[in-house]
Amino acid sequence: MTVRRVAVLGAGSWGTAFAKVLADAGREAVVWARRPDVAASINDRHANPDYLPGIELPALVTASTNAAAALDGVDAVVLAVPSQTLRANLANWRGLLPAGRTLVSLAKGVELGTLKRMSEVVVEVAGVPDNQVAVVSGPNLAAEIAAGEPTATVIACRDHDRAVALQQACTTGYFRSYTNTDVVGCELGGAGKNVIALACGIAAGMGFGDNTRASLITRGLAETARLGVALGADPMTFAGLAGLGDLVATCSSPLSRNRTFGERLGRGETLAHAQAASHGVAEGVKSCSSICELGERNGVELPIADAVRRVCNEGLSAAEMGKELISRTPRPE
Repeated sequence: MTVRRVAVLGAGSWGTAFAKVLADAGREAVVWARRPDVAASINDRHANPDYLPGIELPALVTASTNAAAALDGVDAVVLAVPSQTLRANLANWRGLLPAGRTLVSLAKGVELGTLKRMSEVVVEVAGVPDNQVAVVSGPNLAAEIAAGEPTATVIACRDHDRAVALQQACTTGYFRSYTNTDVVGCELGGAGKNVIALACGIAAGMGFGDNTRASLITRGLAETARLGVALGADPMTFAGLAGLGDLVATCSSPLSRNRTFGERLGRGETLAHAQAASHGVAEGVKSCSSICELGERNGVELPIADAVRRVCNEGLSAAEMGKELISRTPRPE
């Protein structure tokens, strides 16, 4: 099950960075771009300045605005669109997907309404078995990866052989991947960290420091793991790259869209103003609602996620959020 040519459907920062990883590992990466100017820039200038300024892309990375052309003759398909748009995009691509090829989700979120994880959306819309779908999750800030800074990630798939084939296809001198069969845990770790990063950003915007951030990271990890275990995940997954690793990076870095979005809210900006000022999608703004609903459905208390949800959707102020969380009834850890 060798992977030589890969379609990356989505030309945002993470999709483009992942295409660069594949090319640096010696694979052909064909990026589907919605915008003709982005595709032209990748093909003509070997660059995607709107999303990865200052980064030169390898010659093995090409682009097309034609999904059928991008998917022609590929050994794997990487889905690199925002979580809440995955269903609609995939419905358009379904008839073009090559039979039997591994479908890889880079998106981190839980779908509004259905409460499905991204791999579940892929299985439903693409009509494929769940062991044909893989997810990538870890401390993977796109700009750092594109610059060749060392990092590690998890490739999770119920079919271990598919995960290994993908691992071989994207291992470079700066990008190290590990395999896992716990798709549920890896996906919930990736979705949950976006919400906790919003909370950390809100705290930073209010002027709070490292103790507050560390407390939110630790308790945020605990509530994410509780939800994961209730849904059948391996609790040890949350101590790894797709859990703690991704959480620390996203909650700490100014490159994190969710953290920086939260900072704007913590400084008193409205949700609309923060959205207008943001470049790219802060997935946690929408996923907080679906994650909280998933917790309620499974009897799992998610106090940080629920506080973020009410800031984003019900007008709770950052100050009120902080007061509520610190005033919760004391209990054993």
